Amino acid sequence: MKRFGSIILAAVLGSAITLGTYKLLENKQENPVTVTHISGTPVVDAAYTVNHNGDIVPLDFTDVAKRVMPAVVHIKSTLIQHADGGHYRGYPEPDRDYENDLFKFFFDFPFRFEGPSPQQRGPQTRVGTGSGVIISEDGYIVTNNHVIDKADDIEVTLEDNRVYKAKVIGTDPSTDLALLQIKEKHLPNIPLASSDEVEVGEWVLAVGNPFNLNSTVTAGIVSAKGRNINILQSKSAIESFIQTDAAINPGNSGGALVNLQGGLVGINTAIASPTGAYAGYGFAVPSNIVSKVVNDLMKYGRVQRGYLGLMIRNVDGNLAKEEDLDVTEGVYVDSIAANSAAGEAGIRVGDVITAVGEIPVKTSSKLLEIIGRHYPGDQVTLNVDRNGKQMEFSVTLRNMNGKEKITERNTEDILDILGVELKEIDGKSARKLDIAGGVQVTRLMNGKLKRYTGIKEGFIITRVDGKEVTTIDAFVKALENKHGGVLLEGVYEDYPGTYYYALGL
Repeated sequence: MKRFGSIILAAVLGSAITLGTYKLLENKQENPVTVTHISGTPVVDAAYTVNHNGDIVPLDFTDVAKRVMPAVVHIKSTLIQHADGGHYRGYPEPDRDYENDLFKFFFDFPFRFEGPSPQQRGPQTRVGTGSGVIISEDGYIVTNNHVIDKADDIEVTLEDNRVYKAKVIGTDPSTDLALLQIKEKHLPNIPLASSDEVEVGEWVLAVGNPFNLNSTVTAGIVSAKGRNINILQSKSAIESFIQTDAAINPGNSGGALVNLQGGLVGINTAIASPTGAYAGYGFAVPSNIVSKVVNDLMKYGRVQRGYLGLMIRNVDGNLAKEEDLDVTEGVYVDSIAANSAAGEAGIRVGDVITAVGEIPVKTSSKLLEIIGRHYPGDQVTLNVDRNGKQMEFSVTLRNMNGKEKITERNTEDILDILGVELKEIDGKSARKLDIAGGVQVTRLMNGKLKRYTGIKEGFIITRVDGKEVTTIDAFVKALENKHGGVLLEGVYEDYPGTYYYALGL
């Protein structure tokens, strides 16, 4: 006891001497440094936190993980290379240097070979894997477009190991999203939360199938919002990614980014990495963009998006100095397209867009995200700084063709859905082939013909469901109100006989 008492006395004396010395030094300094000690902050034993609504939410991730894991699926995409030696009909693009890209898609790429070696004749298959998210109990699944792009076969495996073939409902390369459906009911699903309410610093979970490790959950925070990393190749690309430091790797692509309430706030799409493996930065398509794309694909078969008709870039300090601007944040109008909705509403080159209605915009990616959620015909209010003067303009958005209405299924839509460019053959060619006429496939792109048939460029379509077609208009008219199976009949210039190809619309 005496020894214990001595220890306590020494501790007290030591503290007194330390405090006395600190006070003495403080009195000798003219501007002493104030050290503030924060007490009462839970660290080691923290189990709950308070969100921006004042709700107490758990930092124990077990409950939310249990809720969301059954709704995240494994996707296997199979692509076929035929013996003609052409490129594989899918990712990657043959002319793009993926090895040196800092930002990378992260489905399981490169594809592995299955079947005969490349030296053997006959079809060969390549297989890539990724993830998807069930968003409704009747089997609708959201994933990335690059996970299933041009795939000949798509197989979905649920967490309980049930396996299904998936149908592509629609794709949107401009946001790298795709909507699939499997034939099943009463499936677990993840509800969509508003990505507008997600805040930097908020906890999120990434759920997917990295390296074929099914149902993997990682945790991190939202590192940033509205990121544009220039990874999408579509000319009308919308990139306003949520950035997170939750660990994601090859195979996570198309998986879920969820908040602690189990709501879907994003679809994991890309990583920033010099090696192709996780390096601390991942990017997800915000759920509000996902919701718009999904609704459009279900209702119209394609995304209906409003456009301002402007060429824009971010305002920064250098641009502000160069153009003598009065603001250093916002979106600078570089040029105005012909038939521009914003141009006709009064927007000029040199204007700086600072807000859309009540929503501030500091970057072009944020502006594109907000406008991209609207439809042709919608009215938006642009807040603009023009030479230091604040102005407002009401703009009625248009589609890419300059129309202020939802696009009905027409010639362009049908050909876009099929992924084909056509030309009408002349009378001389028709007589040589002993046919009345037809339309020739001059180019195949991503669409139903490439995805579901073996049609090749050069094929001349002479009949649709037994009905003769000799013009592009006649071909489109035969398909514009068609639902279900379609049979195309025709010939090749250099091959004998008649060929038939079936597909579904």
